[in-house]
Amino acid sequence: MENNDIEKYINQGTLYDFYGKLLTVHQQRIYEDVVFNDFSLSEIAENEGISRQGVSDLIKRCNKSLVSYEEKLGLIKKFDETKSYVKEIQRIVGIYQNVKDEKLIIEINELLSKILDV
Repeated sequence: MENNDIEKYINQGTLYDFYGKLLTVHQQRIYEDVVFNDFSLSEIAENEGISRQGVSDLIKRCNKSLVSYEEKLGLIKKFDETKSYVKEIQRIVGIYQNVKDEKLIIEINELLSKILDV
């Protein structure tokens, strides 16, 4: 698998994490089978009782919808920005770890770590 393919799957997964619930249950099931379960179009077509082309078209529409949601709402972009701000705060707090209120610094670092793990 090439880097472009890996990046594509990561991007699809991220878009789905943020906006997947906006798809129909049918779209979600098929999209998950392609992106997360690595099923072939033929396998999904057989399981769903639709044509291979129908599966392909549905995946293309889902991708287009997910990208459109991000273009309109920008939640992934906002999340990434927030994450970078938190990392910067964590870096700054690390500089001041020798201040007298060490307990406060530890609490702040723990909270920042929890935010970054989300």
